[in-house]
Amino acid sequence: MALRRMAVGGRWYPAQPARLAEDVDRHVAAASVDLPHGRLRAIVVPHAGLLYSGPVAAFAYRAARTGAYRTFVLVGPSHFVPFSGVALWSEGAWETPFGPVAVDGTLASAIRAQSRDVVDLPEAHGREHSLEMQLPFIARLFAGAAIVPLVMGHQTRQTAFALGDAMAAALGTADPSDVLIVASSDLSHYEDAATAAALDAVVLERVEALDPGGLMDALERQPGHACGGGPMVATLHAARELGASAARVLRYADSGDVSGDKSAVVGYMAAAIW
Repeated sequence: MALRRMAVGGRWYPAQPARLAEDVDRHVAAASVDLPHGRLRAIVVPHAGLLYSGPVAAFAYRAARTGAYRTFVLVGPSHFVPFSGVALWSEGAWETPFGPVAVDGTLASAIRAQSRDVVDLPEAHGREHSLEMQLPFIARLFAGAAIVPLVMGHQTRQTAFALGDAMAAALGTADPSDVLIVASSDLSHYEDAATAAALDAVVLERVEALDPGGLMDALERQPGHACGGGPMVATLHAARELGASAARVLRYADSGDVSGDKSAVVGYMAAAIW
């Protein structure tokens, strides 16, 4: 597990550092964020190709720039490998066009120690893009920051809340300015834009209410609606346990805003939790 190689670099985002830096900087510069609190506990971001979801994710990372986070705990879904529990990449580094991003092995071990659901399973990370799509922003905007990569398999209620408990317990003694939890999820898939917005409004509402239980209820009523629903539930639960009391959706958009095709879109949300 020494170095996790890029799986979608050069396809979903530029592999050339200068071009990638230009794209990330452009997206962040276009994002306008005004929050009443500068110290976040968590953010929610999408994970499609940078052209499509980057303009939305930039709102969350723009909000996070008010802090100086040293570690990002990344929680995303597994799109390719089915398994129960949560797959941890516990050591080494992840390759990016800007250079390797180190894994915070100490915090990774602390989270793993809190739950038997969290296990080393590097094969779940090999092709997975849900976490990798966060690295262009993290490596560009937070030089020297480390990550803890966590990919959720079957997104059951038990797994989501167990992971939230494990993250809260492991982060309980950490300075809030040091660690940020990042939930990676796209929303509706391939509905027309009006239908997608109506479906996604339920998720946005539960996120803004900081209501992991209500979000889990909604996801169970409509399985598969948000590919990273479990990671969002785990993140909301952990943030509440760590003292978060407010959340705000910073941006909602869909893929049709870029492609021009509103007949079958993917929904994207950026949110901040503090």
